[in-house]
Amino acid sequence: MKNRIFHTQDLCLRTNLRCAKDSARIENKMKVADMSKIEVILAKSAGFCFGVHRAVDTVYERTDKENVYTYGPIIHNEEVVKDLESKGVRAISDVDEIEGMNDNATVIIRSHGVSKNVYDSIKAKKYEIVDATCPFVLKIHRIVEEESAKGKQIIIIGNEKHPEVEGIMGWSHSPVLVIDTVEKAKNMQLDNKKEVVIVSQTTFNYNKFKELVEIIDEKGYNITIKNTICNATEERQTEARDIAQKVDAMIVIGDKSSSNTRKLYEICKGECENTFYIQTLKDLDLKSLNLVNSIGITAGASTPNNIIEEVYTNVREFCRDVS
Repeated sequence: MKNRIFHTQDLCLRTNLRCAKDSARIENKMKVADMSKIEVILAKSAGFCFGVHRAVDTVYERTDKENVYTYGPIIHNEEVVKDLESKGVRAISDVDEIEGMNDNATVIIRSHGVSKNVYDSIKAKKYEIVDATCPFVLKIHRIVEEESAKGKQIIIIGNEKHPEVEGIMGWSHSPVLVIDTVEKAKNMQLDNKKEVVIVSQTTFNYNKFKELVEIIDEKGYNITIKNTICNATEERQTEARDIAQKVDAMIVIGDKSSSNTRKLYEICKGECENTFYIQTLKDLDLKSLNLVNSIGITAGASTPNNIIEEVYTNVREFCRDVS
């Protein structure tokens, strides 16, 4: 596991710099919006995080090869997955889907990661494995694997049906408890004689994480808390909340299957009733923005910059027309 993490470090640094440049490029375009009476605020944190950027780049760098597969969609974005499919990259949900078709296949592990059983099954087939798991997720795999091996009970704060959480569960040596609601936190019961380690899905709502941990902590277990929520997630959620508090309308861009985008929408909706959740520009009725004086735009970690720019540009042009 440590080798897997070490291998990603230089890639993470390079991709982080690239993400910063992308954000700066979009931010520079925001200055043009001052020409309009309607204020349009684009979140600086909108779009690909470095883990997603790295995963997507990893696949596109191999589109010139044959027999390339991703284990699960590389990220939760239908537009990206469709584009990769058009270039010959197929998403699979079981390694046996390759059986009998291509002995020299390359299997790219999705950004959400996979369980140890899945990883080992791909390795056993002797296919080339390219691990594009987000380094933050790999860190959680290591924590769960090591702590459960010591006999500690593992709690994951997250959605048990999310592929990231499914993968994390698969690195534990013992059964894992997954909690995502107050009710589950209040009703959970563990062995008082065993230590407990709490980790989180990287994209979980930070405020909700704290709320659930406080409930669990009140039960008196010997708990070690590992806040494994990605820093970029916290920053994105905080910025989205701040913008939503200031504007008359909020637009959240991201795939409907994206957990982090869904959480952004919930946060923004809680601050700004007039919040729209869209995947692309075609999902947005610009006329619904007719009577507003300020508009905020943010996007999930798996939303490509070209989609964000298209929405931002068209909203800005619409604002000029109605001003």
